[in-house]
Amino acid sequence: MTNNEKTLVIGGCRSGKSSHAQALAEAVGPRRIYVATCVPHDDEMRERVARHQRERDASWRTLEEPVDLAGIIGRHGASADVMLIDCLTLWLSNLLMQTEDIVLIRQKIDGLAEAVTQAPGAVVLVSNEVGAGIVPENRLARLYRDLAGWTNQPWPLPATVLSGPSPAFP
Repeated sequence: MTNNEKTLVIGGCRSGKSSHAQALAEAVGPRRIYVATCVPHDDEMRERVARHQRERDASWRTLEEPVDLAGIIGRHGASADVMLIDCLTLWLSNLLMQTEDIVLIRQKIDGLAEAVTQAPGAVVLVSNEVGAGIVPENRLARLYRDLAGWTNQPWPLPATVLSGPSPAFP
């Protein structure tokens, strides 16, 4: 991985994405920022967070940011050789907990894409593949699946993805 490469690590739950992304990031340089998007609401999630923390050594600076990823990249990107953002699907969950306004969420996705593109150093993003299974039975789950798909597309996203209503969610 180069010192300004942008990499998306995507896969299923518990597939080793975070460990792989961390190894990629550690090969870039010594100034490392880990951006944690998780907001642990129960003991099981708190244990997952603690496990991830134990897997990183003291060379990592951790920033917790559940929603404003574009802002944190803009504010801290120049101080790092590499930023590791883990993970985009938790970030989407956090956004959906705040609003179901698809236009606003698409703007956040676009803002994140722009921030990643403009980041002076390397950026590694982790995301879950959530759209390879059956069509979810409820509206919110379908919206989440569609937003995750849009987020995981190559950036910059086509204007048709970022503007106008979704065919499934007018």
